[in-house]
Amino acid sequence: MAAEGPGAALPGRCAYFVERKKRFCKMMPAQGRRFCGEHAHQEEQNDRKRIPCPLDPKHTVYEDQLQKHLKKCNSREKPKPTYFVQDINAGLNNTAEVLEEELPISSLSKEELEDLIRKLKKASNGIEPVLKDQTLSHQALQEALHNPKNGESAFKHLKQQASILGNMEKLHLLEPGRCFIEFGAGRGKLSHWVNIALQDAENVHFLLVERATTRFKVDGKHRKRNCVFERLQVDIQHLCLNKIPFLEIEKLPVVGIGKHLCGAATDLALRCLIETYTPRYDETNEEPSPKRFKNDKTDIAFNNSTDKRSGKSISENWKPVTGIVIALCCHHRCQWKHYVGQDFFRTVGLGPVEFNYFQRMTSWATCGMQETITEASTTDAKSKDNNSDTEEHDQVPNRIECSSDSLQGLLTVEERKQIGRLCKLLIDHGRIRYLQQRGYSAELQYYTDCTVSLENVLLTAVPSQSSVLQPTA
Repeated sequence: MAAEGPGAALPGRCAYFVERKKRFCKMMPAQGRRFCGEHAHQEEQNDRKRIPCPLDPKHTVYEDQLQKHLKKCNSREKPKPTYFVQDINAGLNNTAEVLEEELPISSLSKEELEDLIRKLKKASNGIEPVLKDQTLSHQALQEALHNPKNGESAFKHLKQQASILGNMEKLHLLEPGRCFIEFGAGRGKLSHWVNIALQDAENVHFLLVERATTRFKVDGKHRKRNCVFERLQVDIQHLCLNKIPFLEIEKLPVVGIGKHLCGAATDLALRCLIETYTPRYDETNEEPSPKRFKNDKTDIAFNNSTDKRSGKSISENWKPVTGIVIALCCHHRCQWKHYVGQDFFRTVGLGPVEFNYFQRMTSWATCGMQETITEASTTDAKSKDNNSDTEEHDQVPNRIECSSDSLQGLLTVEERKQIGRLCKLLIDHGRIRYLQQRGYSAELQYYTDCTVSLENVLLTAVPSQSSVLQPTA
């Protein structure tokens, strides 16, 4: 409305009162005008017509300047970066295997559900149900972990980040001459701590992949000469590492990392790392020479060939992705069309129909903890501010398949929790098999206590026969 709100507009500012915000518009009008360009239609003497922008009706534009505006409107489709390749990591191309309708578990009869659980248990035979505890820490975060100013929520995130770094150190991944790619980077806190842990290491590059714009980013604080932070605003589904200009030139070995990479994003990231980064070395570029590390018990030797041009020793099975460390999350958001473990599911007699139900049943793993989570969420909410690292999985879990179905009399809460955990384990095991078939030694382990995060499983992978051989820049 025009100048009808409480108080008065600020001097030199638009006289239009924005009802939704309960304040006057803060834009500056042209000289001699009372309203800014957005609200110029309020001027009685103004005979120019303003219309909603066809690209984004949330703002308006003069009708006689529409064509000029469309060329510079912030809502216009922008040119795609070179590393954008449509659906390169999407996976399944066979539309026949994509379910037309994903039915809820409540649609199953008692007999159908019992048959589904039998299939789950049969497919899980041979899979170790109890994971190894690898709750570690890292010196880089000790000061922050003992800072009394941190609230409970921040402390939990720091403990997870410290354990992720501890596991990376154990796998010899915190080394110079690497490119660390953080998928689902958000504010970039994980990369921040990796950089702190590396101290003054030479030739370190960070690529932070995030499809959304992010506030309160921490990577802007790093301005070291020997360290580069670069953000890629792109969906992982369309990211081709081979076409990133920096990697095209430098061909650095890559370490893929992620803290709580939700659902299908984990599968997209794995496919992105394994299938889109295969740097080629021409006559002018030397193959990176491997670096030999000592094992905890003995010094392991490998059969290496020699580069005729450089005279450097090169492992025949060297892989450009030298490590993957991803904290898994939100299995109920997995999708069959993106899932990397489809071959594994088929080998155990399962397909998209069973996968649809299993990914829904993963939410059962946290059903028995509803009261604890709700109470903790209420407590944490009181201490959160705009800078907190709030994550979706920290909130009360998805209740869609927890209590609103007709299965209350068939399974106890404890039985449902066990089945939910088994569904998560089966889905994750498919990811492990995918990595193993491509020459990686991959494992699942607990990296933090369930009281810190309900999503407490970490996936790690290193090249299976050359995990102690790491290329140097």
